[in-house]
Amino acid sequence: MRRAMRDQSSDRAIAWWLILCAVTVFAMVVLGGVTRLTGSGLSMVDWRPILGAIPPLTDEAWQATFEQYKQFPEYQKVNSGMDVEGFKSIFWLEYLHRLLGRFIGLLFALPFAYFLWRGQVRQPLTAKLAGLFVLGGLQGLMGWYMVKSGLVDDPNVSQYRLTAHLSLAIVIIVGLLWVAWDLLYERPARRDIAAFVAASCVLVTMLSGGFVAGTDAGLLFGTWPLMGDNFVPAGIYGAGLVAAFEDPVTIQFNHRMLAYATTGVVLWFAFSRWRLAGAVRPVLWLVLFLLAVQVLIGISTILLRVPVPLAAAHQAVGLALLLALAFAAHRFSRDT
Repeated sequence: MRRAMRDQSSDRAIAWWLILCAVTVFAMVVLGGVTRLTGSGLSMVDWRPILGAIPPLTDEAWQATFEQYKQFPEYQKVNSGMDVEGFKSIFWLEYLHRLLGRFIGLLFALPFAYFLWRGQVRQPLTAKLAGLFVLGGLQGLMGWYMVKSGLVDDPNVSQYRLTAHLSLAIVIIVGLLWVAWDLLYERPARRDIAAFVAASCVLVTMLSGGFVAGTDAGLLFGTWPLMGDNFVPAGIYGAGLVAAFEDPVTIQFNHRMLAYATTGVVLWFAFSRWRLAGAVRPVLWLVLFLLAVQVLIGISTILLRVPVPLAAAHQAVGLALLLALAFAAHRFSRDT
């Protein structure tokens, strides 16, 4: 009995640690979106996992860092009139983004080592946590791989690499929370497949948003529900299927269509499960609230030509909606 109580206490401690890690990764995703929206992501032109944690500390160091930035196409083609003070304003955002990534690595690694040392991590939890740690390392590599794509003649990161970077972050957040929920709750007898379908639709729409961000497709049309003068703009898919990933007009059209379809699927899921009682009902209220907010923010972002606060909120609320549906997928049972 005493051992069982100790195991339960350890499981709860590990679960809340994982939830804290997930919240921090969530914040990093939002901050990453802001760096993209403000054009800050290419301000740091090298990647030094250890020494890079120390920013320029003197005027001479700032000037040297700025001179290094000036050797790359973003300065030459986009920011040629920028002075060192202007450079600092974009540098600090990217620096904070990378610093937060290092902090998350320590936030995961040190407690993980402590729990292992104390013998509080049971099998097969060790393998799951080790896998999440490896994914975190791969995310850092993917981030630099993405940045490198913009340090060439065209000072824009690859939309493919940007979306892959976002995808991996989402996998990490959901993975952290899923393992935490496994430790806190009993597994339903038969999981509700409809919740997985709704969450998958939100995920696909979010990833299409990665291509919108990577190609600046959101700036093309400041109208809704029409795109310019038409609901279906001329010329979409003119280059074939590759246009879905490389033509900004087609990319924005697809994102809108996916958003409409996803809204319908999420509404269907929420109202078809409305008969469920007990602890799951607040989850449905949360899903509907986040969906309504996300729709309003999405439309406002288009009409106002992608202001940074709204665009960042759009990403954050979309991710929150996905996580609410992931929780429903974890907790809801077909037999409820």
